[in-house]
Amino acid sequence: MRAAVHTAANQPMRIEELADPVPRAGEVAIDVRSCGACHSDLHVLKGELPFPVPAVLGHEVAGVISEVGPGVTGLAVGDPVVTSFIMPCGQCAQCARGNEEICLRFFEFNRGKGRLYDDETRLFRPDGDAVWMYSQGGLAERCVTPATSVYRVPDGVELTDVASVGCSTMTAYGALRHAADLRVGDTVAVVAAGGVGSALIQLASVFGASMIIAVDISEEKLAGARELGATHVVNSAEVDAPAAIRELTGGRGVDVAFEALGAVPTFDVARDSVVEGGQVVVVGIAARGTAGEFDLATMARRKLQIKGSYGAKPRRDMPVLLDLVARGLLRPQDAISRRYAFDEAQEAYDALNRGEIIGRAVIDIG
Repeated sequence: MRAAVHTAANQPMRIEELADPVPRAGEVAIDVRSCGACHSDLHVLKGELPFPVPAVLGHEVAGVISEVGPGVTGLAVGDPVVTSFIMPCGQCAQCARGNEEICLRFFEFNRGKGRLYDDETRLFRPDGDAVWMYSQGGLAERCVTPATSVYRVPDGVELTDVASVGCSTMTAYGALRHAADLRVGDTVAVVAAGGVGSALIQLASVFGASMIIAVDISEEKLAGARELGATHVVNSAEVDAPAAIRELTGGRGVDVAFEALGAVPTFDVARDSVVEGGQVVVVGIAARGTAGEFDLATMARRKLQIKGSYGAKPRRDMPVLLDLVARGLLRPQDAISRRYAFDEAQEAYDALNRGEIIGRAVIDIG
């Protein structure tokens, strides 16, 4: 099969021929149709998130099951599916507690080593050299993943429209549902209207937020945010964003501010935009060593809540999200602004790095 292989930080990925990966017990193989271009991949490509090389990135996968490993039930060859970027082992202490978004084995084996849970990769060059896996390694014509991360796409849903559900949409859902526990009528600010920010805006509307304020430095992204459901927009390159948010909310600030980029300036805006007792939910993945600041006295006196959120709970939440898509209440395809051919995979990430992608870019592979 062909795969886009990452070989060194700040070097272009190159298309290589790899051996077809074979599923083992509890796993499935997927013929990939499309894969979303995510900022987390970009952090790896730039060396901001340490990861072994050579590696195949890509963790927003939509495709068709081509092979089922021993012990897999409920999935069959030919099923159209999407994957969650978190691949819960279902066995560790965190999974047992219902916290599969922070599955211990996922972080130890996959995020730490680029392997699956037998401590081995499924990807190899023709000469037998190992190639490591970032989640599924979906920037390839075929990938292998634990069945715990695979979900059948409902009938009538276009497969290539839903690749991003397993990462940006699931990440947004986890932040809204589990971290913030957003309630009908709450007011929301989404700081950074990129891929995850776009999903936060869409889902905040589904959740019944009374005001959704999108904050960004790009007028084009803010225009896209309005189309996705933002009730108000603030260009933080032109105005004092926290002051503008307080003006829009009658001086009180929002109930929840979501930081959706992973950067100090966006964290500062989110931190300074919430009402007393409000929540600041950090969703964006920052480069290692990035430090935000907050005054402890102010935090205590104003009863501010600062929370981190890393995805959702795949086995509980992915069926909910796909049901919302099937019923037309959630339209992830509306956030897709660019599509690239497989040979253009590096161009997708270059455009993402330049801040040119509105919403989500998708790489069509099969």
